[in-house]
Amino acid sequence: MESAPSFIRYPFDGRTALIAGAAAGIGHAAARLFARSGARLVLADRNHDAGSQLAADLTAAGHRALFVPVDVTDGTAVQQLADTAIRQCGRIDFFFNNAGIEGSLATTPEYPEDAWEQVIAVNLKGVWLGLRAVIPKMVASGGGAVVNTASVGGLVGCPHNAAYAASKHGVVGLTRTAALEFATRGVRVNAVCPGVTNTPMAARLRAMRPDIYPDPPSPLGRAARPEEIAEAVLWLCSDGASYVTGQTLVADGGLLAG
Repeated sequence: MESAPSFIRYPFDGRTALIAGAAAGIGHAAARLFARSGARLVLADRNHDAGSQLAADLTAAGHRALFVPVDVTDGTAVQQLADTAIRQCGRIDFFFNNAGIEGSLATTPEYPEDAWEQVIAVNLKGVWLGLRAVIPKMVASGGGAVVNTASVGGLVGCPHNAAYAASKHGVVGLTRTAALEFATRGVRVNAVCPGVTNTPMAARLRAMRPDIYPDPPSPLGRAARPEEIAEAVLWLCSDGASYVTGQTLVADGGLLAG
């Protein structure tokens, strides 16, 4: 079996990373990589138990981590999250705007309206609420880097998952727009577009409709590890990406190349 790669440690000591959707999957992996790179962490998720446990584990390992339960569809709660990050850490250097859900699987005419509304609320409105709350604070403190989680489903069609595709296409548009608006004010805004990744979300989708999942999941012959996507996020936040903004970084094992 192929061994897992050794990931890069970035010089993030003394800097603060706010991660929405931190309790599982890519957000969870990113939290651990940011911590290993020396960042202070403000972790947000609607899953109180898993988020609290992650913060406790990181704190026990000698890192600085705070968990704040939040519903990303609640504008007041998201603003309070940003305020808490500033109050506790002084600034927000990095914002991984990662909360998302998969929704239902059905053809576009058959897609349930309540599921549509929930997916758009979390995946699109939630991302916008995060940008609205965090970007002004980054500007006020001299700048920062935002990474929104989009998807390969935000760049191509997603049969049987219209709401997810629409929400992730929207995230790409938000990313490009905010990047242009704040390019001269010290804030870089990019998106990461994962392909098939070994996360709880992907497992739920496979359980619902294994017949529409690609096999193999990429030309590399496997799904991504969450840490591999998280590594792309950390690079986008790093000084090595200082000239990168408004971009969609695809990490899909070559899936869209075909």
